[in-house]
Amino acid sequence: MKALKYVIGGAAVGVAAVYLLGYDYLFSGISKTYLKGKSSAYIDDGKLFPGNLIATEEPVLWTEDPEYNHKELPENVTENLKHSKTAAFVVIKNGKILHEQYWDGYNQLSQTNSFSMAKAVTVMLLGKAMEEGIIGNMDEKFSDFYPEFKEKEFGRNVTLKNLAQMEAGLDWDENYNNPFLPNAKAYYGKNLIKAVFSRKFKEEPGTRYEYQSGSTQLLGFALKKALNQTLSSYLSEKFWIPMGMEQNASWSTDNYGMEKTYCCIHSNARDYAKLGQLFLDNGKAGEKQILSSDFIEQMRTPTEKSEEIYGTGLWINHDNPIKHYYFLGLQGQYIIMVPEHNMVIVRTGSYSNNPKNDRGRPDQVRFLVNETVQLFQ
Repeated sequence: MKALKYVIGGAAVGVAAVYLLGYDYLFSGISKTYLKGKSSAYIDDGKLFPGNLIATEEPVLWTEDPEYNHKELPENVTENLKHSKTAAFVVIKNGKILHEQYWDGYNQLSQTNSFSMAKAVTVMLLGKAMEEGIIGNMDEKFSDFYPEFKEKEFGRNVTLKNLAQMEAGLDWDENYNNPFLPNAKAYYGKNLIKAVFSRKFKEEPGTRYEYQSGSTQLLGFALKKALNQTLSSYLSEKFWIPMGMEQNASWSTDNYGMEKTYCCIHSNARDYAKLGQLFLDNGKAGEKQILSSDFIEQMRTPTEKSEEIYGTGLWINHDNPIKHYYFLGLQGQYIIMVPEHNMVIVRTGSYSNNPKNDRGRPDQVRFLVNETVQLFQ
């Protein structure tokens, strides 16, 4: 009995220490992963978190190409997609749906986590807010929205452009596997302000490219303050409704209604493809100019400090003979735009061991671009 008391007492001390040290989010992480047979975040975990609705009103279905689903994928492509636990693979060409295929019980209506593809969406919202005069320009300082940042060394100078182009100089280790690092706290914690505003800045903004989820989350906070509404409702009004998205979507939030702007939009592959088509059409959906063509061009223009692999929210590959740029999310969520062939390729799934040997870019993206263009050219 005495031994049991020591065990219980020790456990209580351990739990108390976890809370005191600010690691209480670990309990949420354990309950949402290991206790559900998962080892990390996964594409179907949206229902485990609070979220805001991204509403659509009048869905416009994709027009099917006359060759829709007539061709079978080559064996090497099928094997690649199966091996990487693909949920959905969709190809759009010349504005029409040409191929779509689903695995493991997923279908046209399945909504999966965008993960970091949401970073590009957050940047799109910034572009729209500037277009509407709600935000003056990208050189506005984050500290103008949150004056407490004027007291942070380096942080007082960070601009919205620095945040959008991953040149913020934030002290943030972009590691998804270590539960004690900031990504896990932001993902599983209850309060994004606590997770992100507590971080320091380690160098002068604009000095160096470093991909960081915290930068996009700070950008989201600035947007929300400027818009004075949820980012989900703004995304609905300015993009989801006028683009005729096929389904309502959702955006995971913390316990205070703040969207996780570095990740976590839950939608289907067909609607993700519409985001890609918007870029191929220079910001237009049908006859409507949804986002200015100048801002679209800025997003897909590679930056010098990233050594030409990143733009403003988008990843870029001009090294490949078939040039392309794309939204990129953890575990292989892609919306790939291939301008030369007027093609959008969407792949969603659970590729936990996704090799990134292509200057930090997933090898699978280049493979899918080259093989898909060859098959459907």
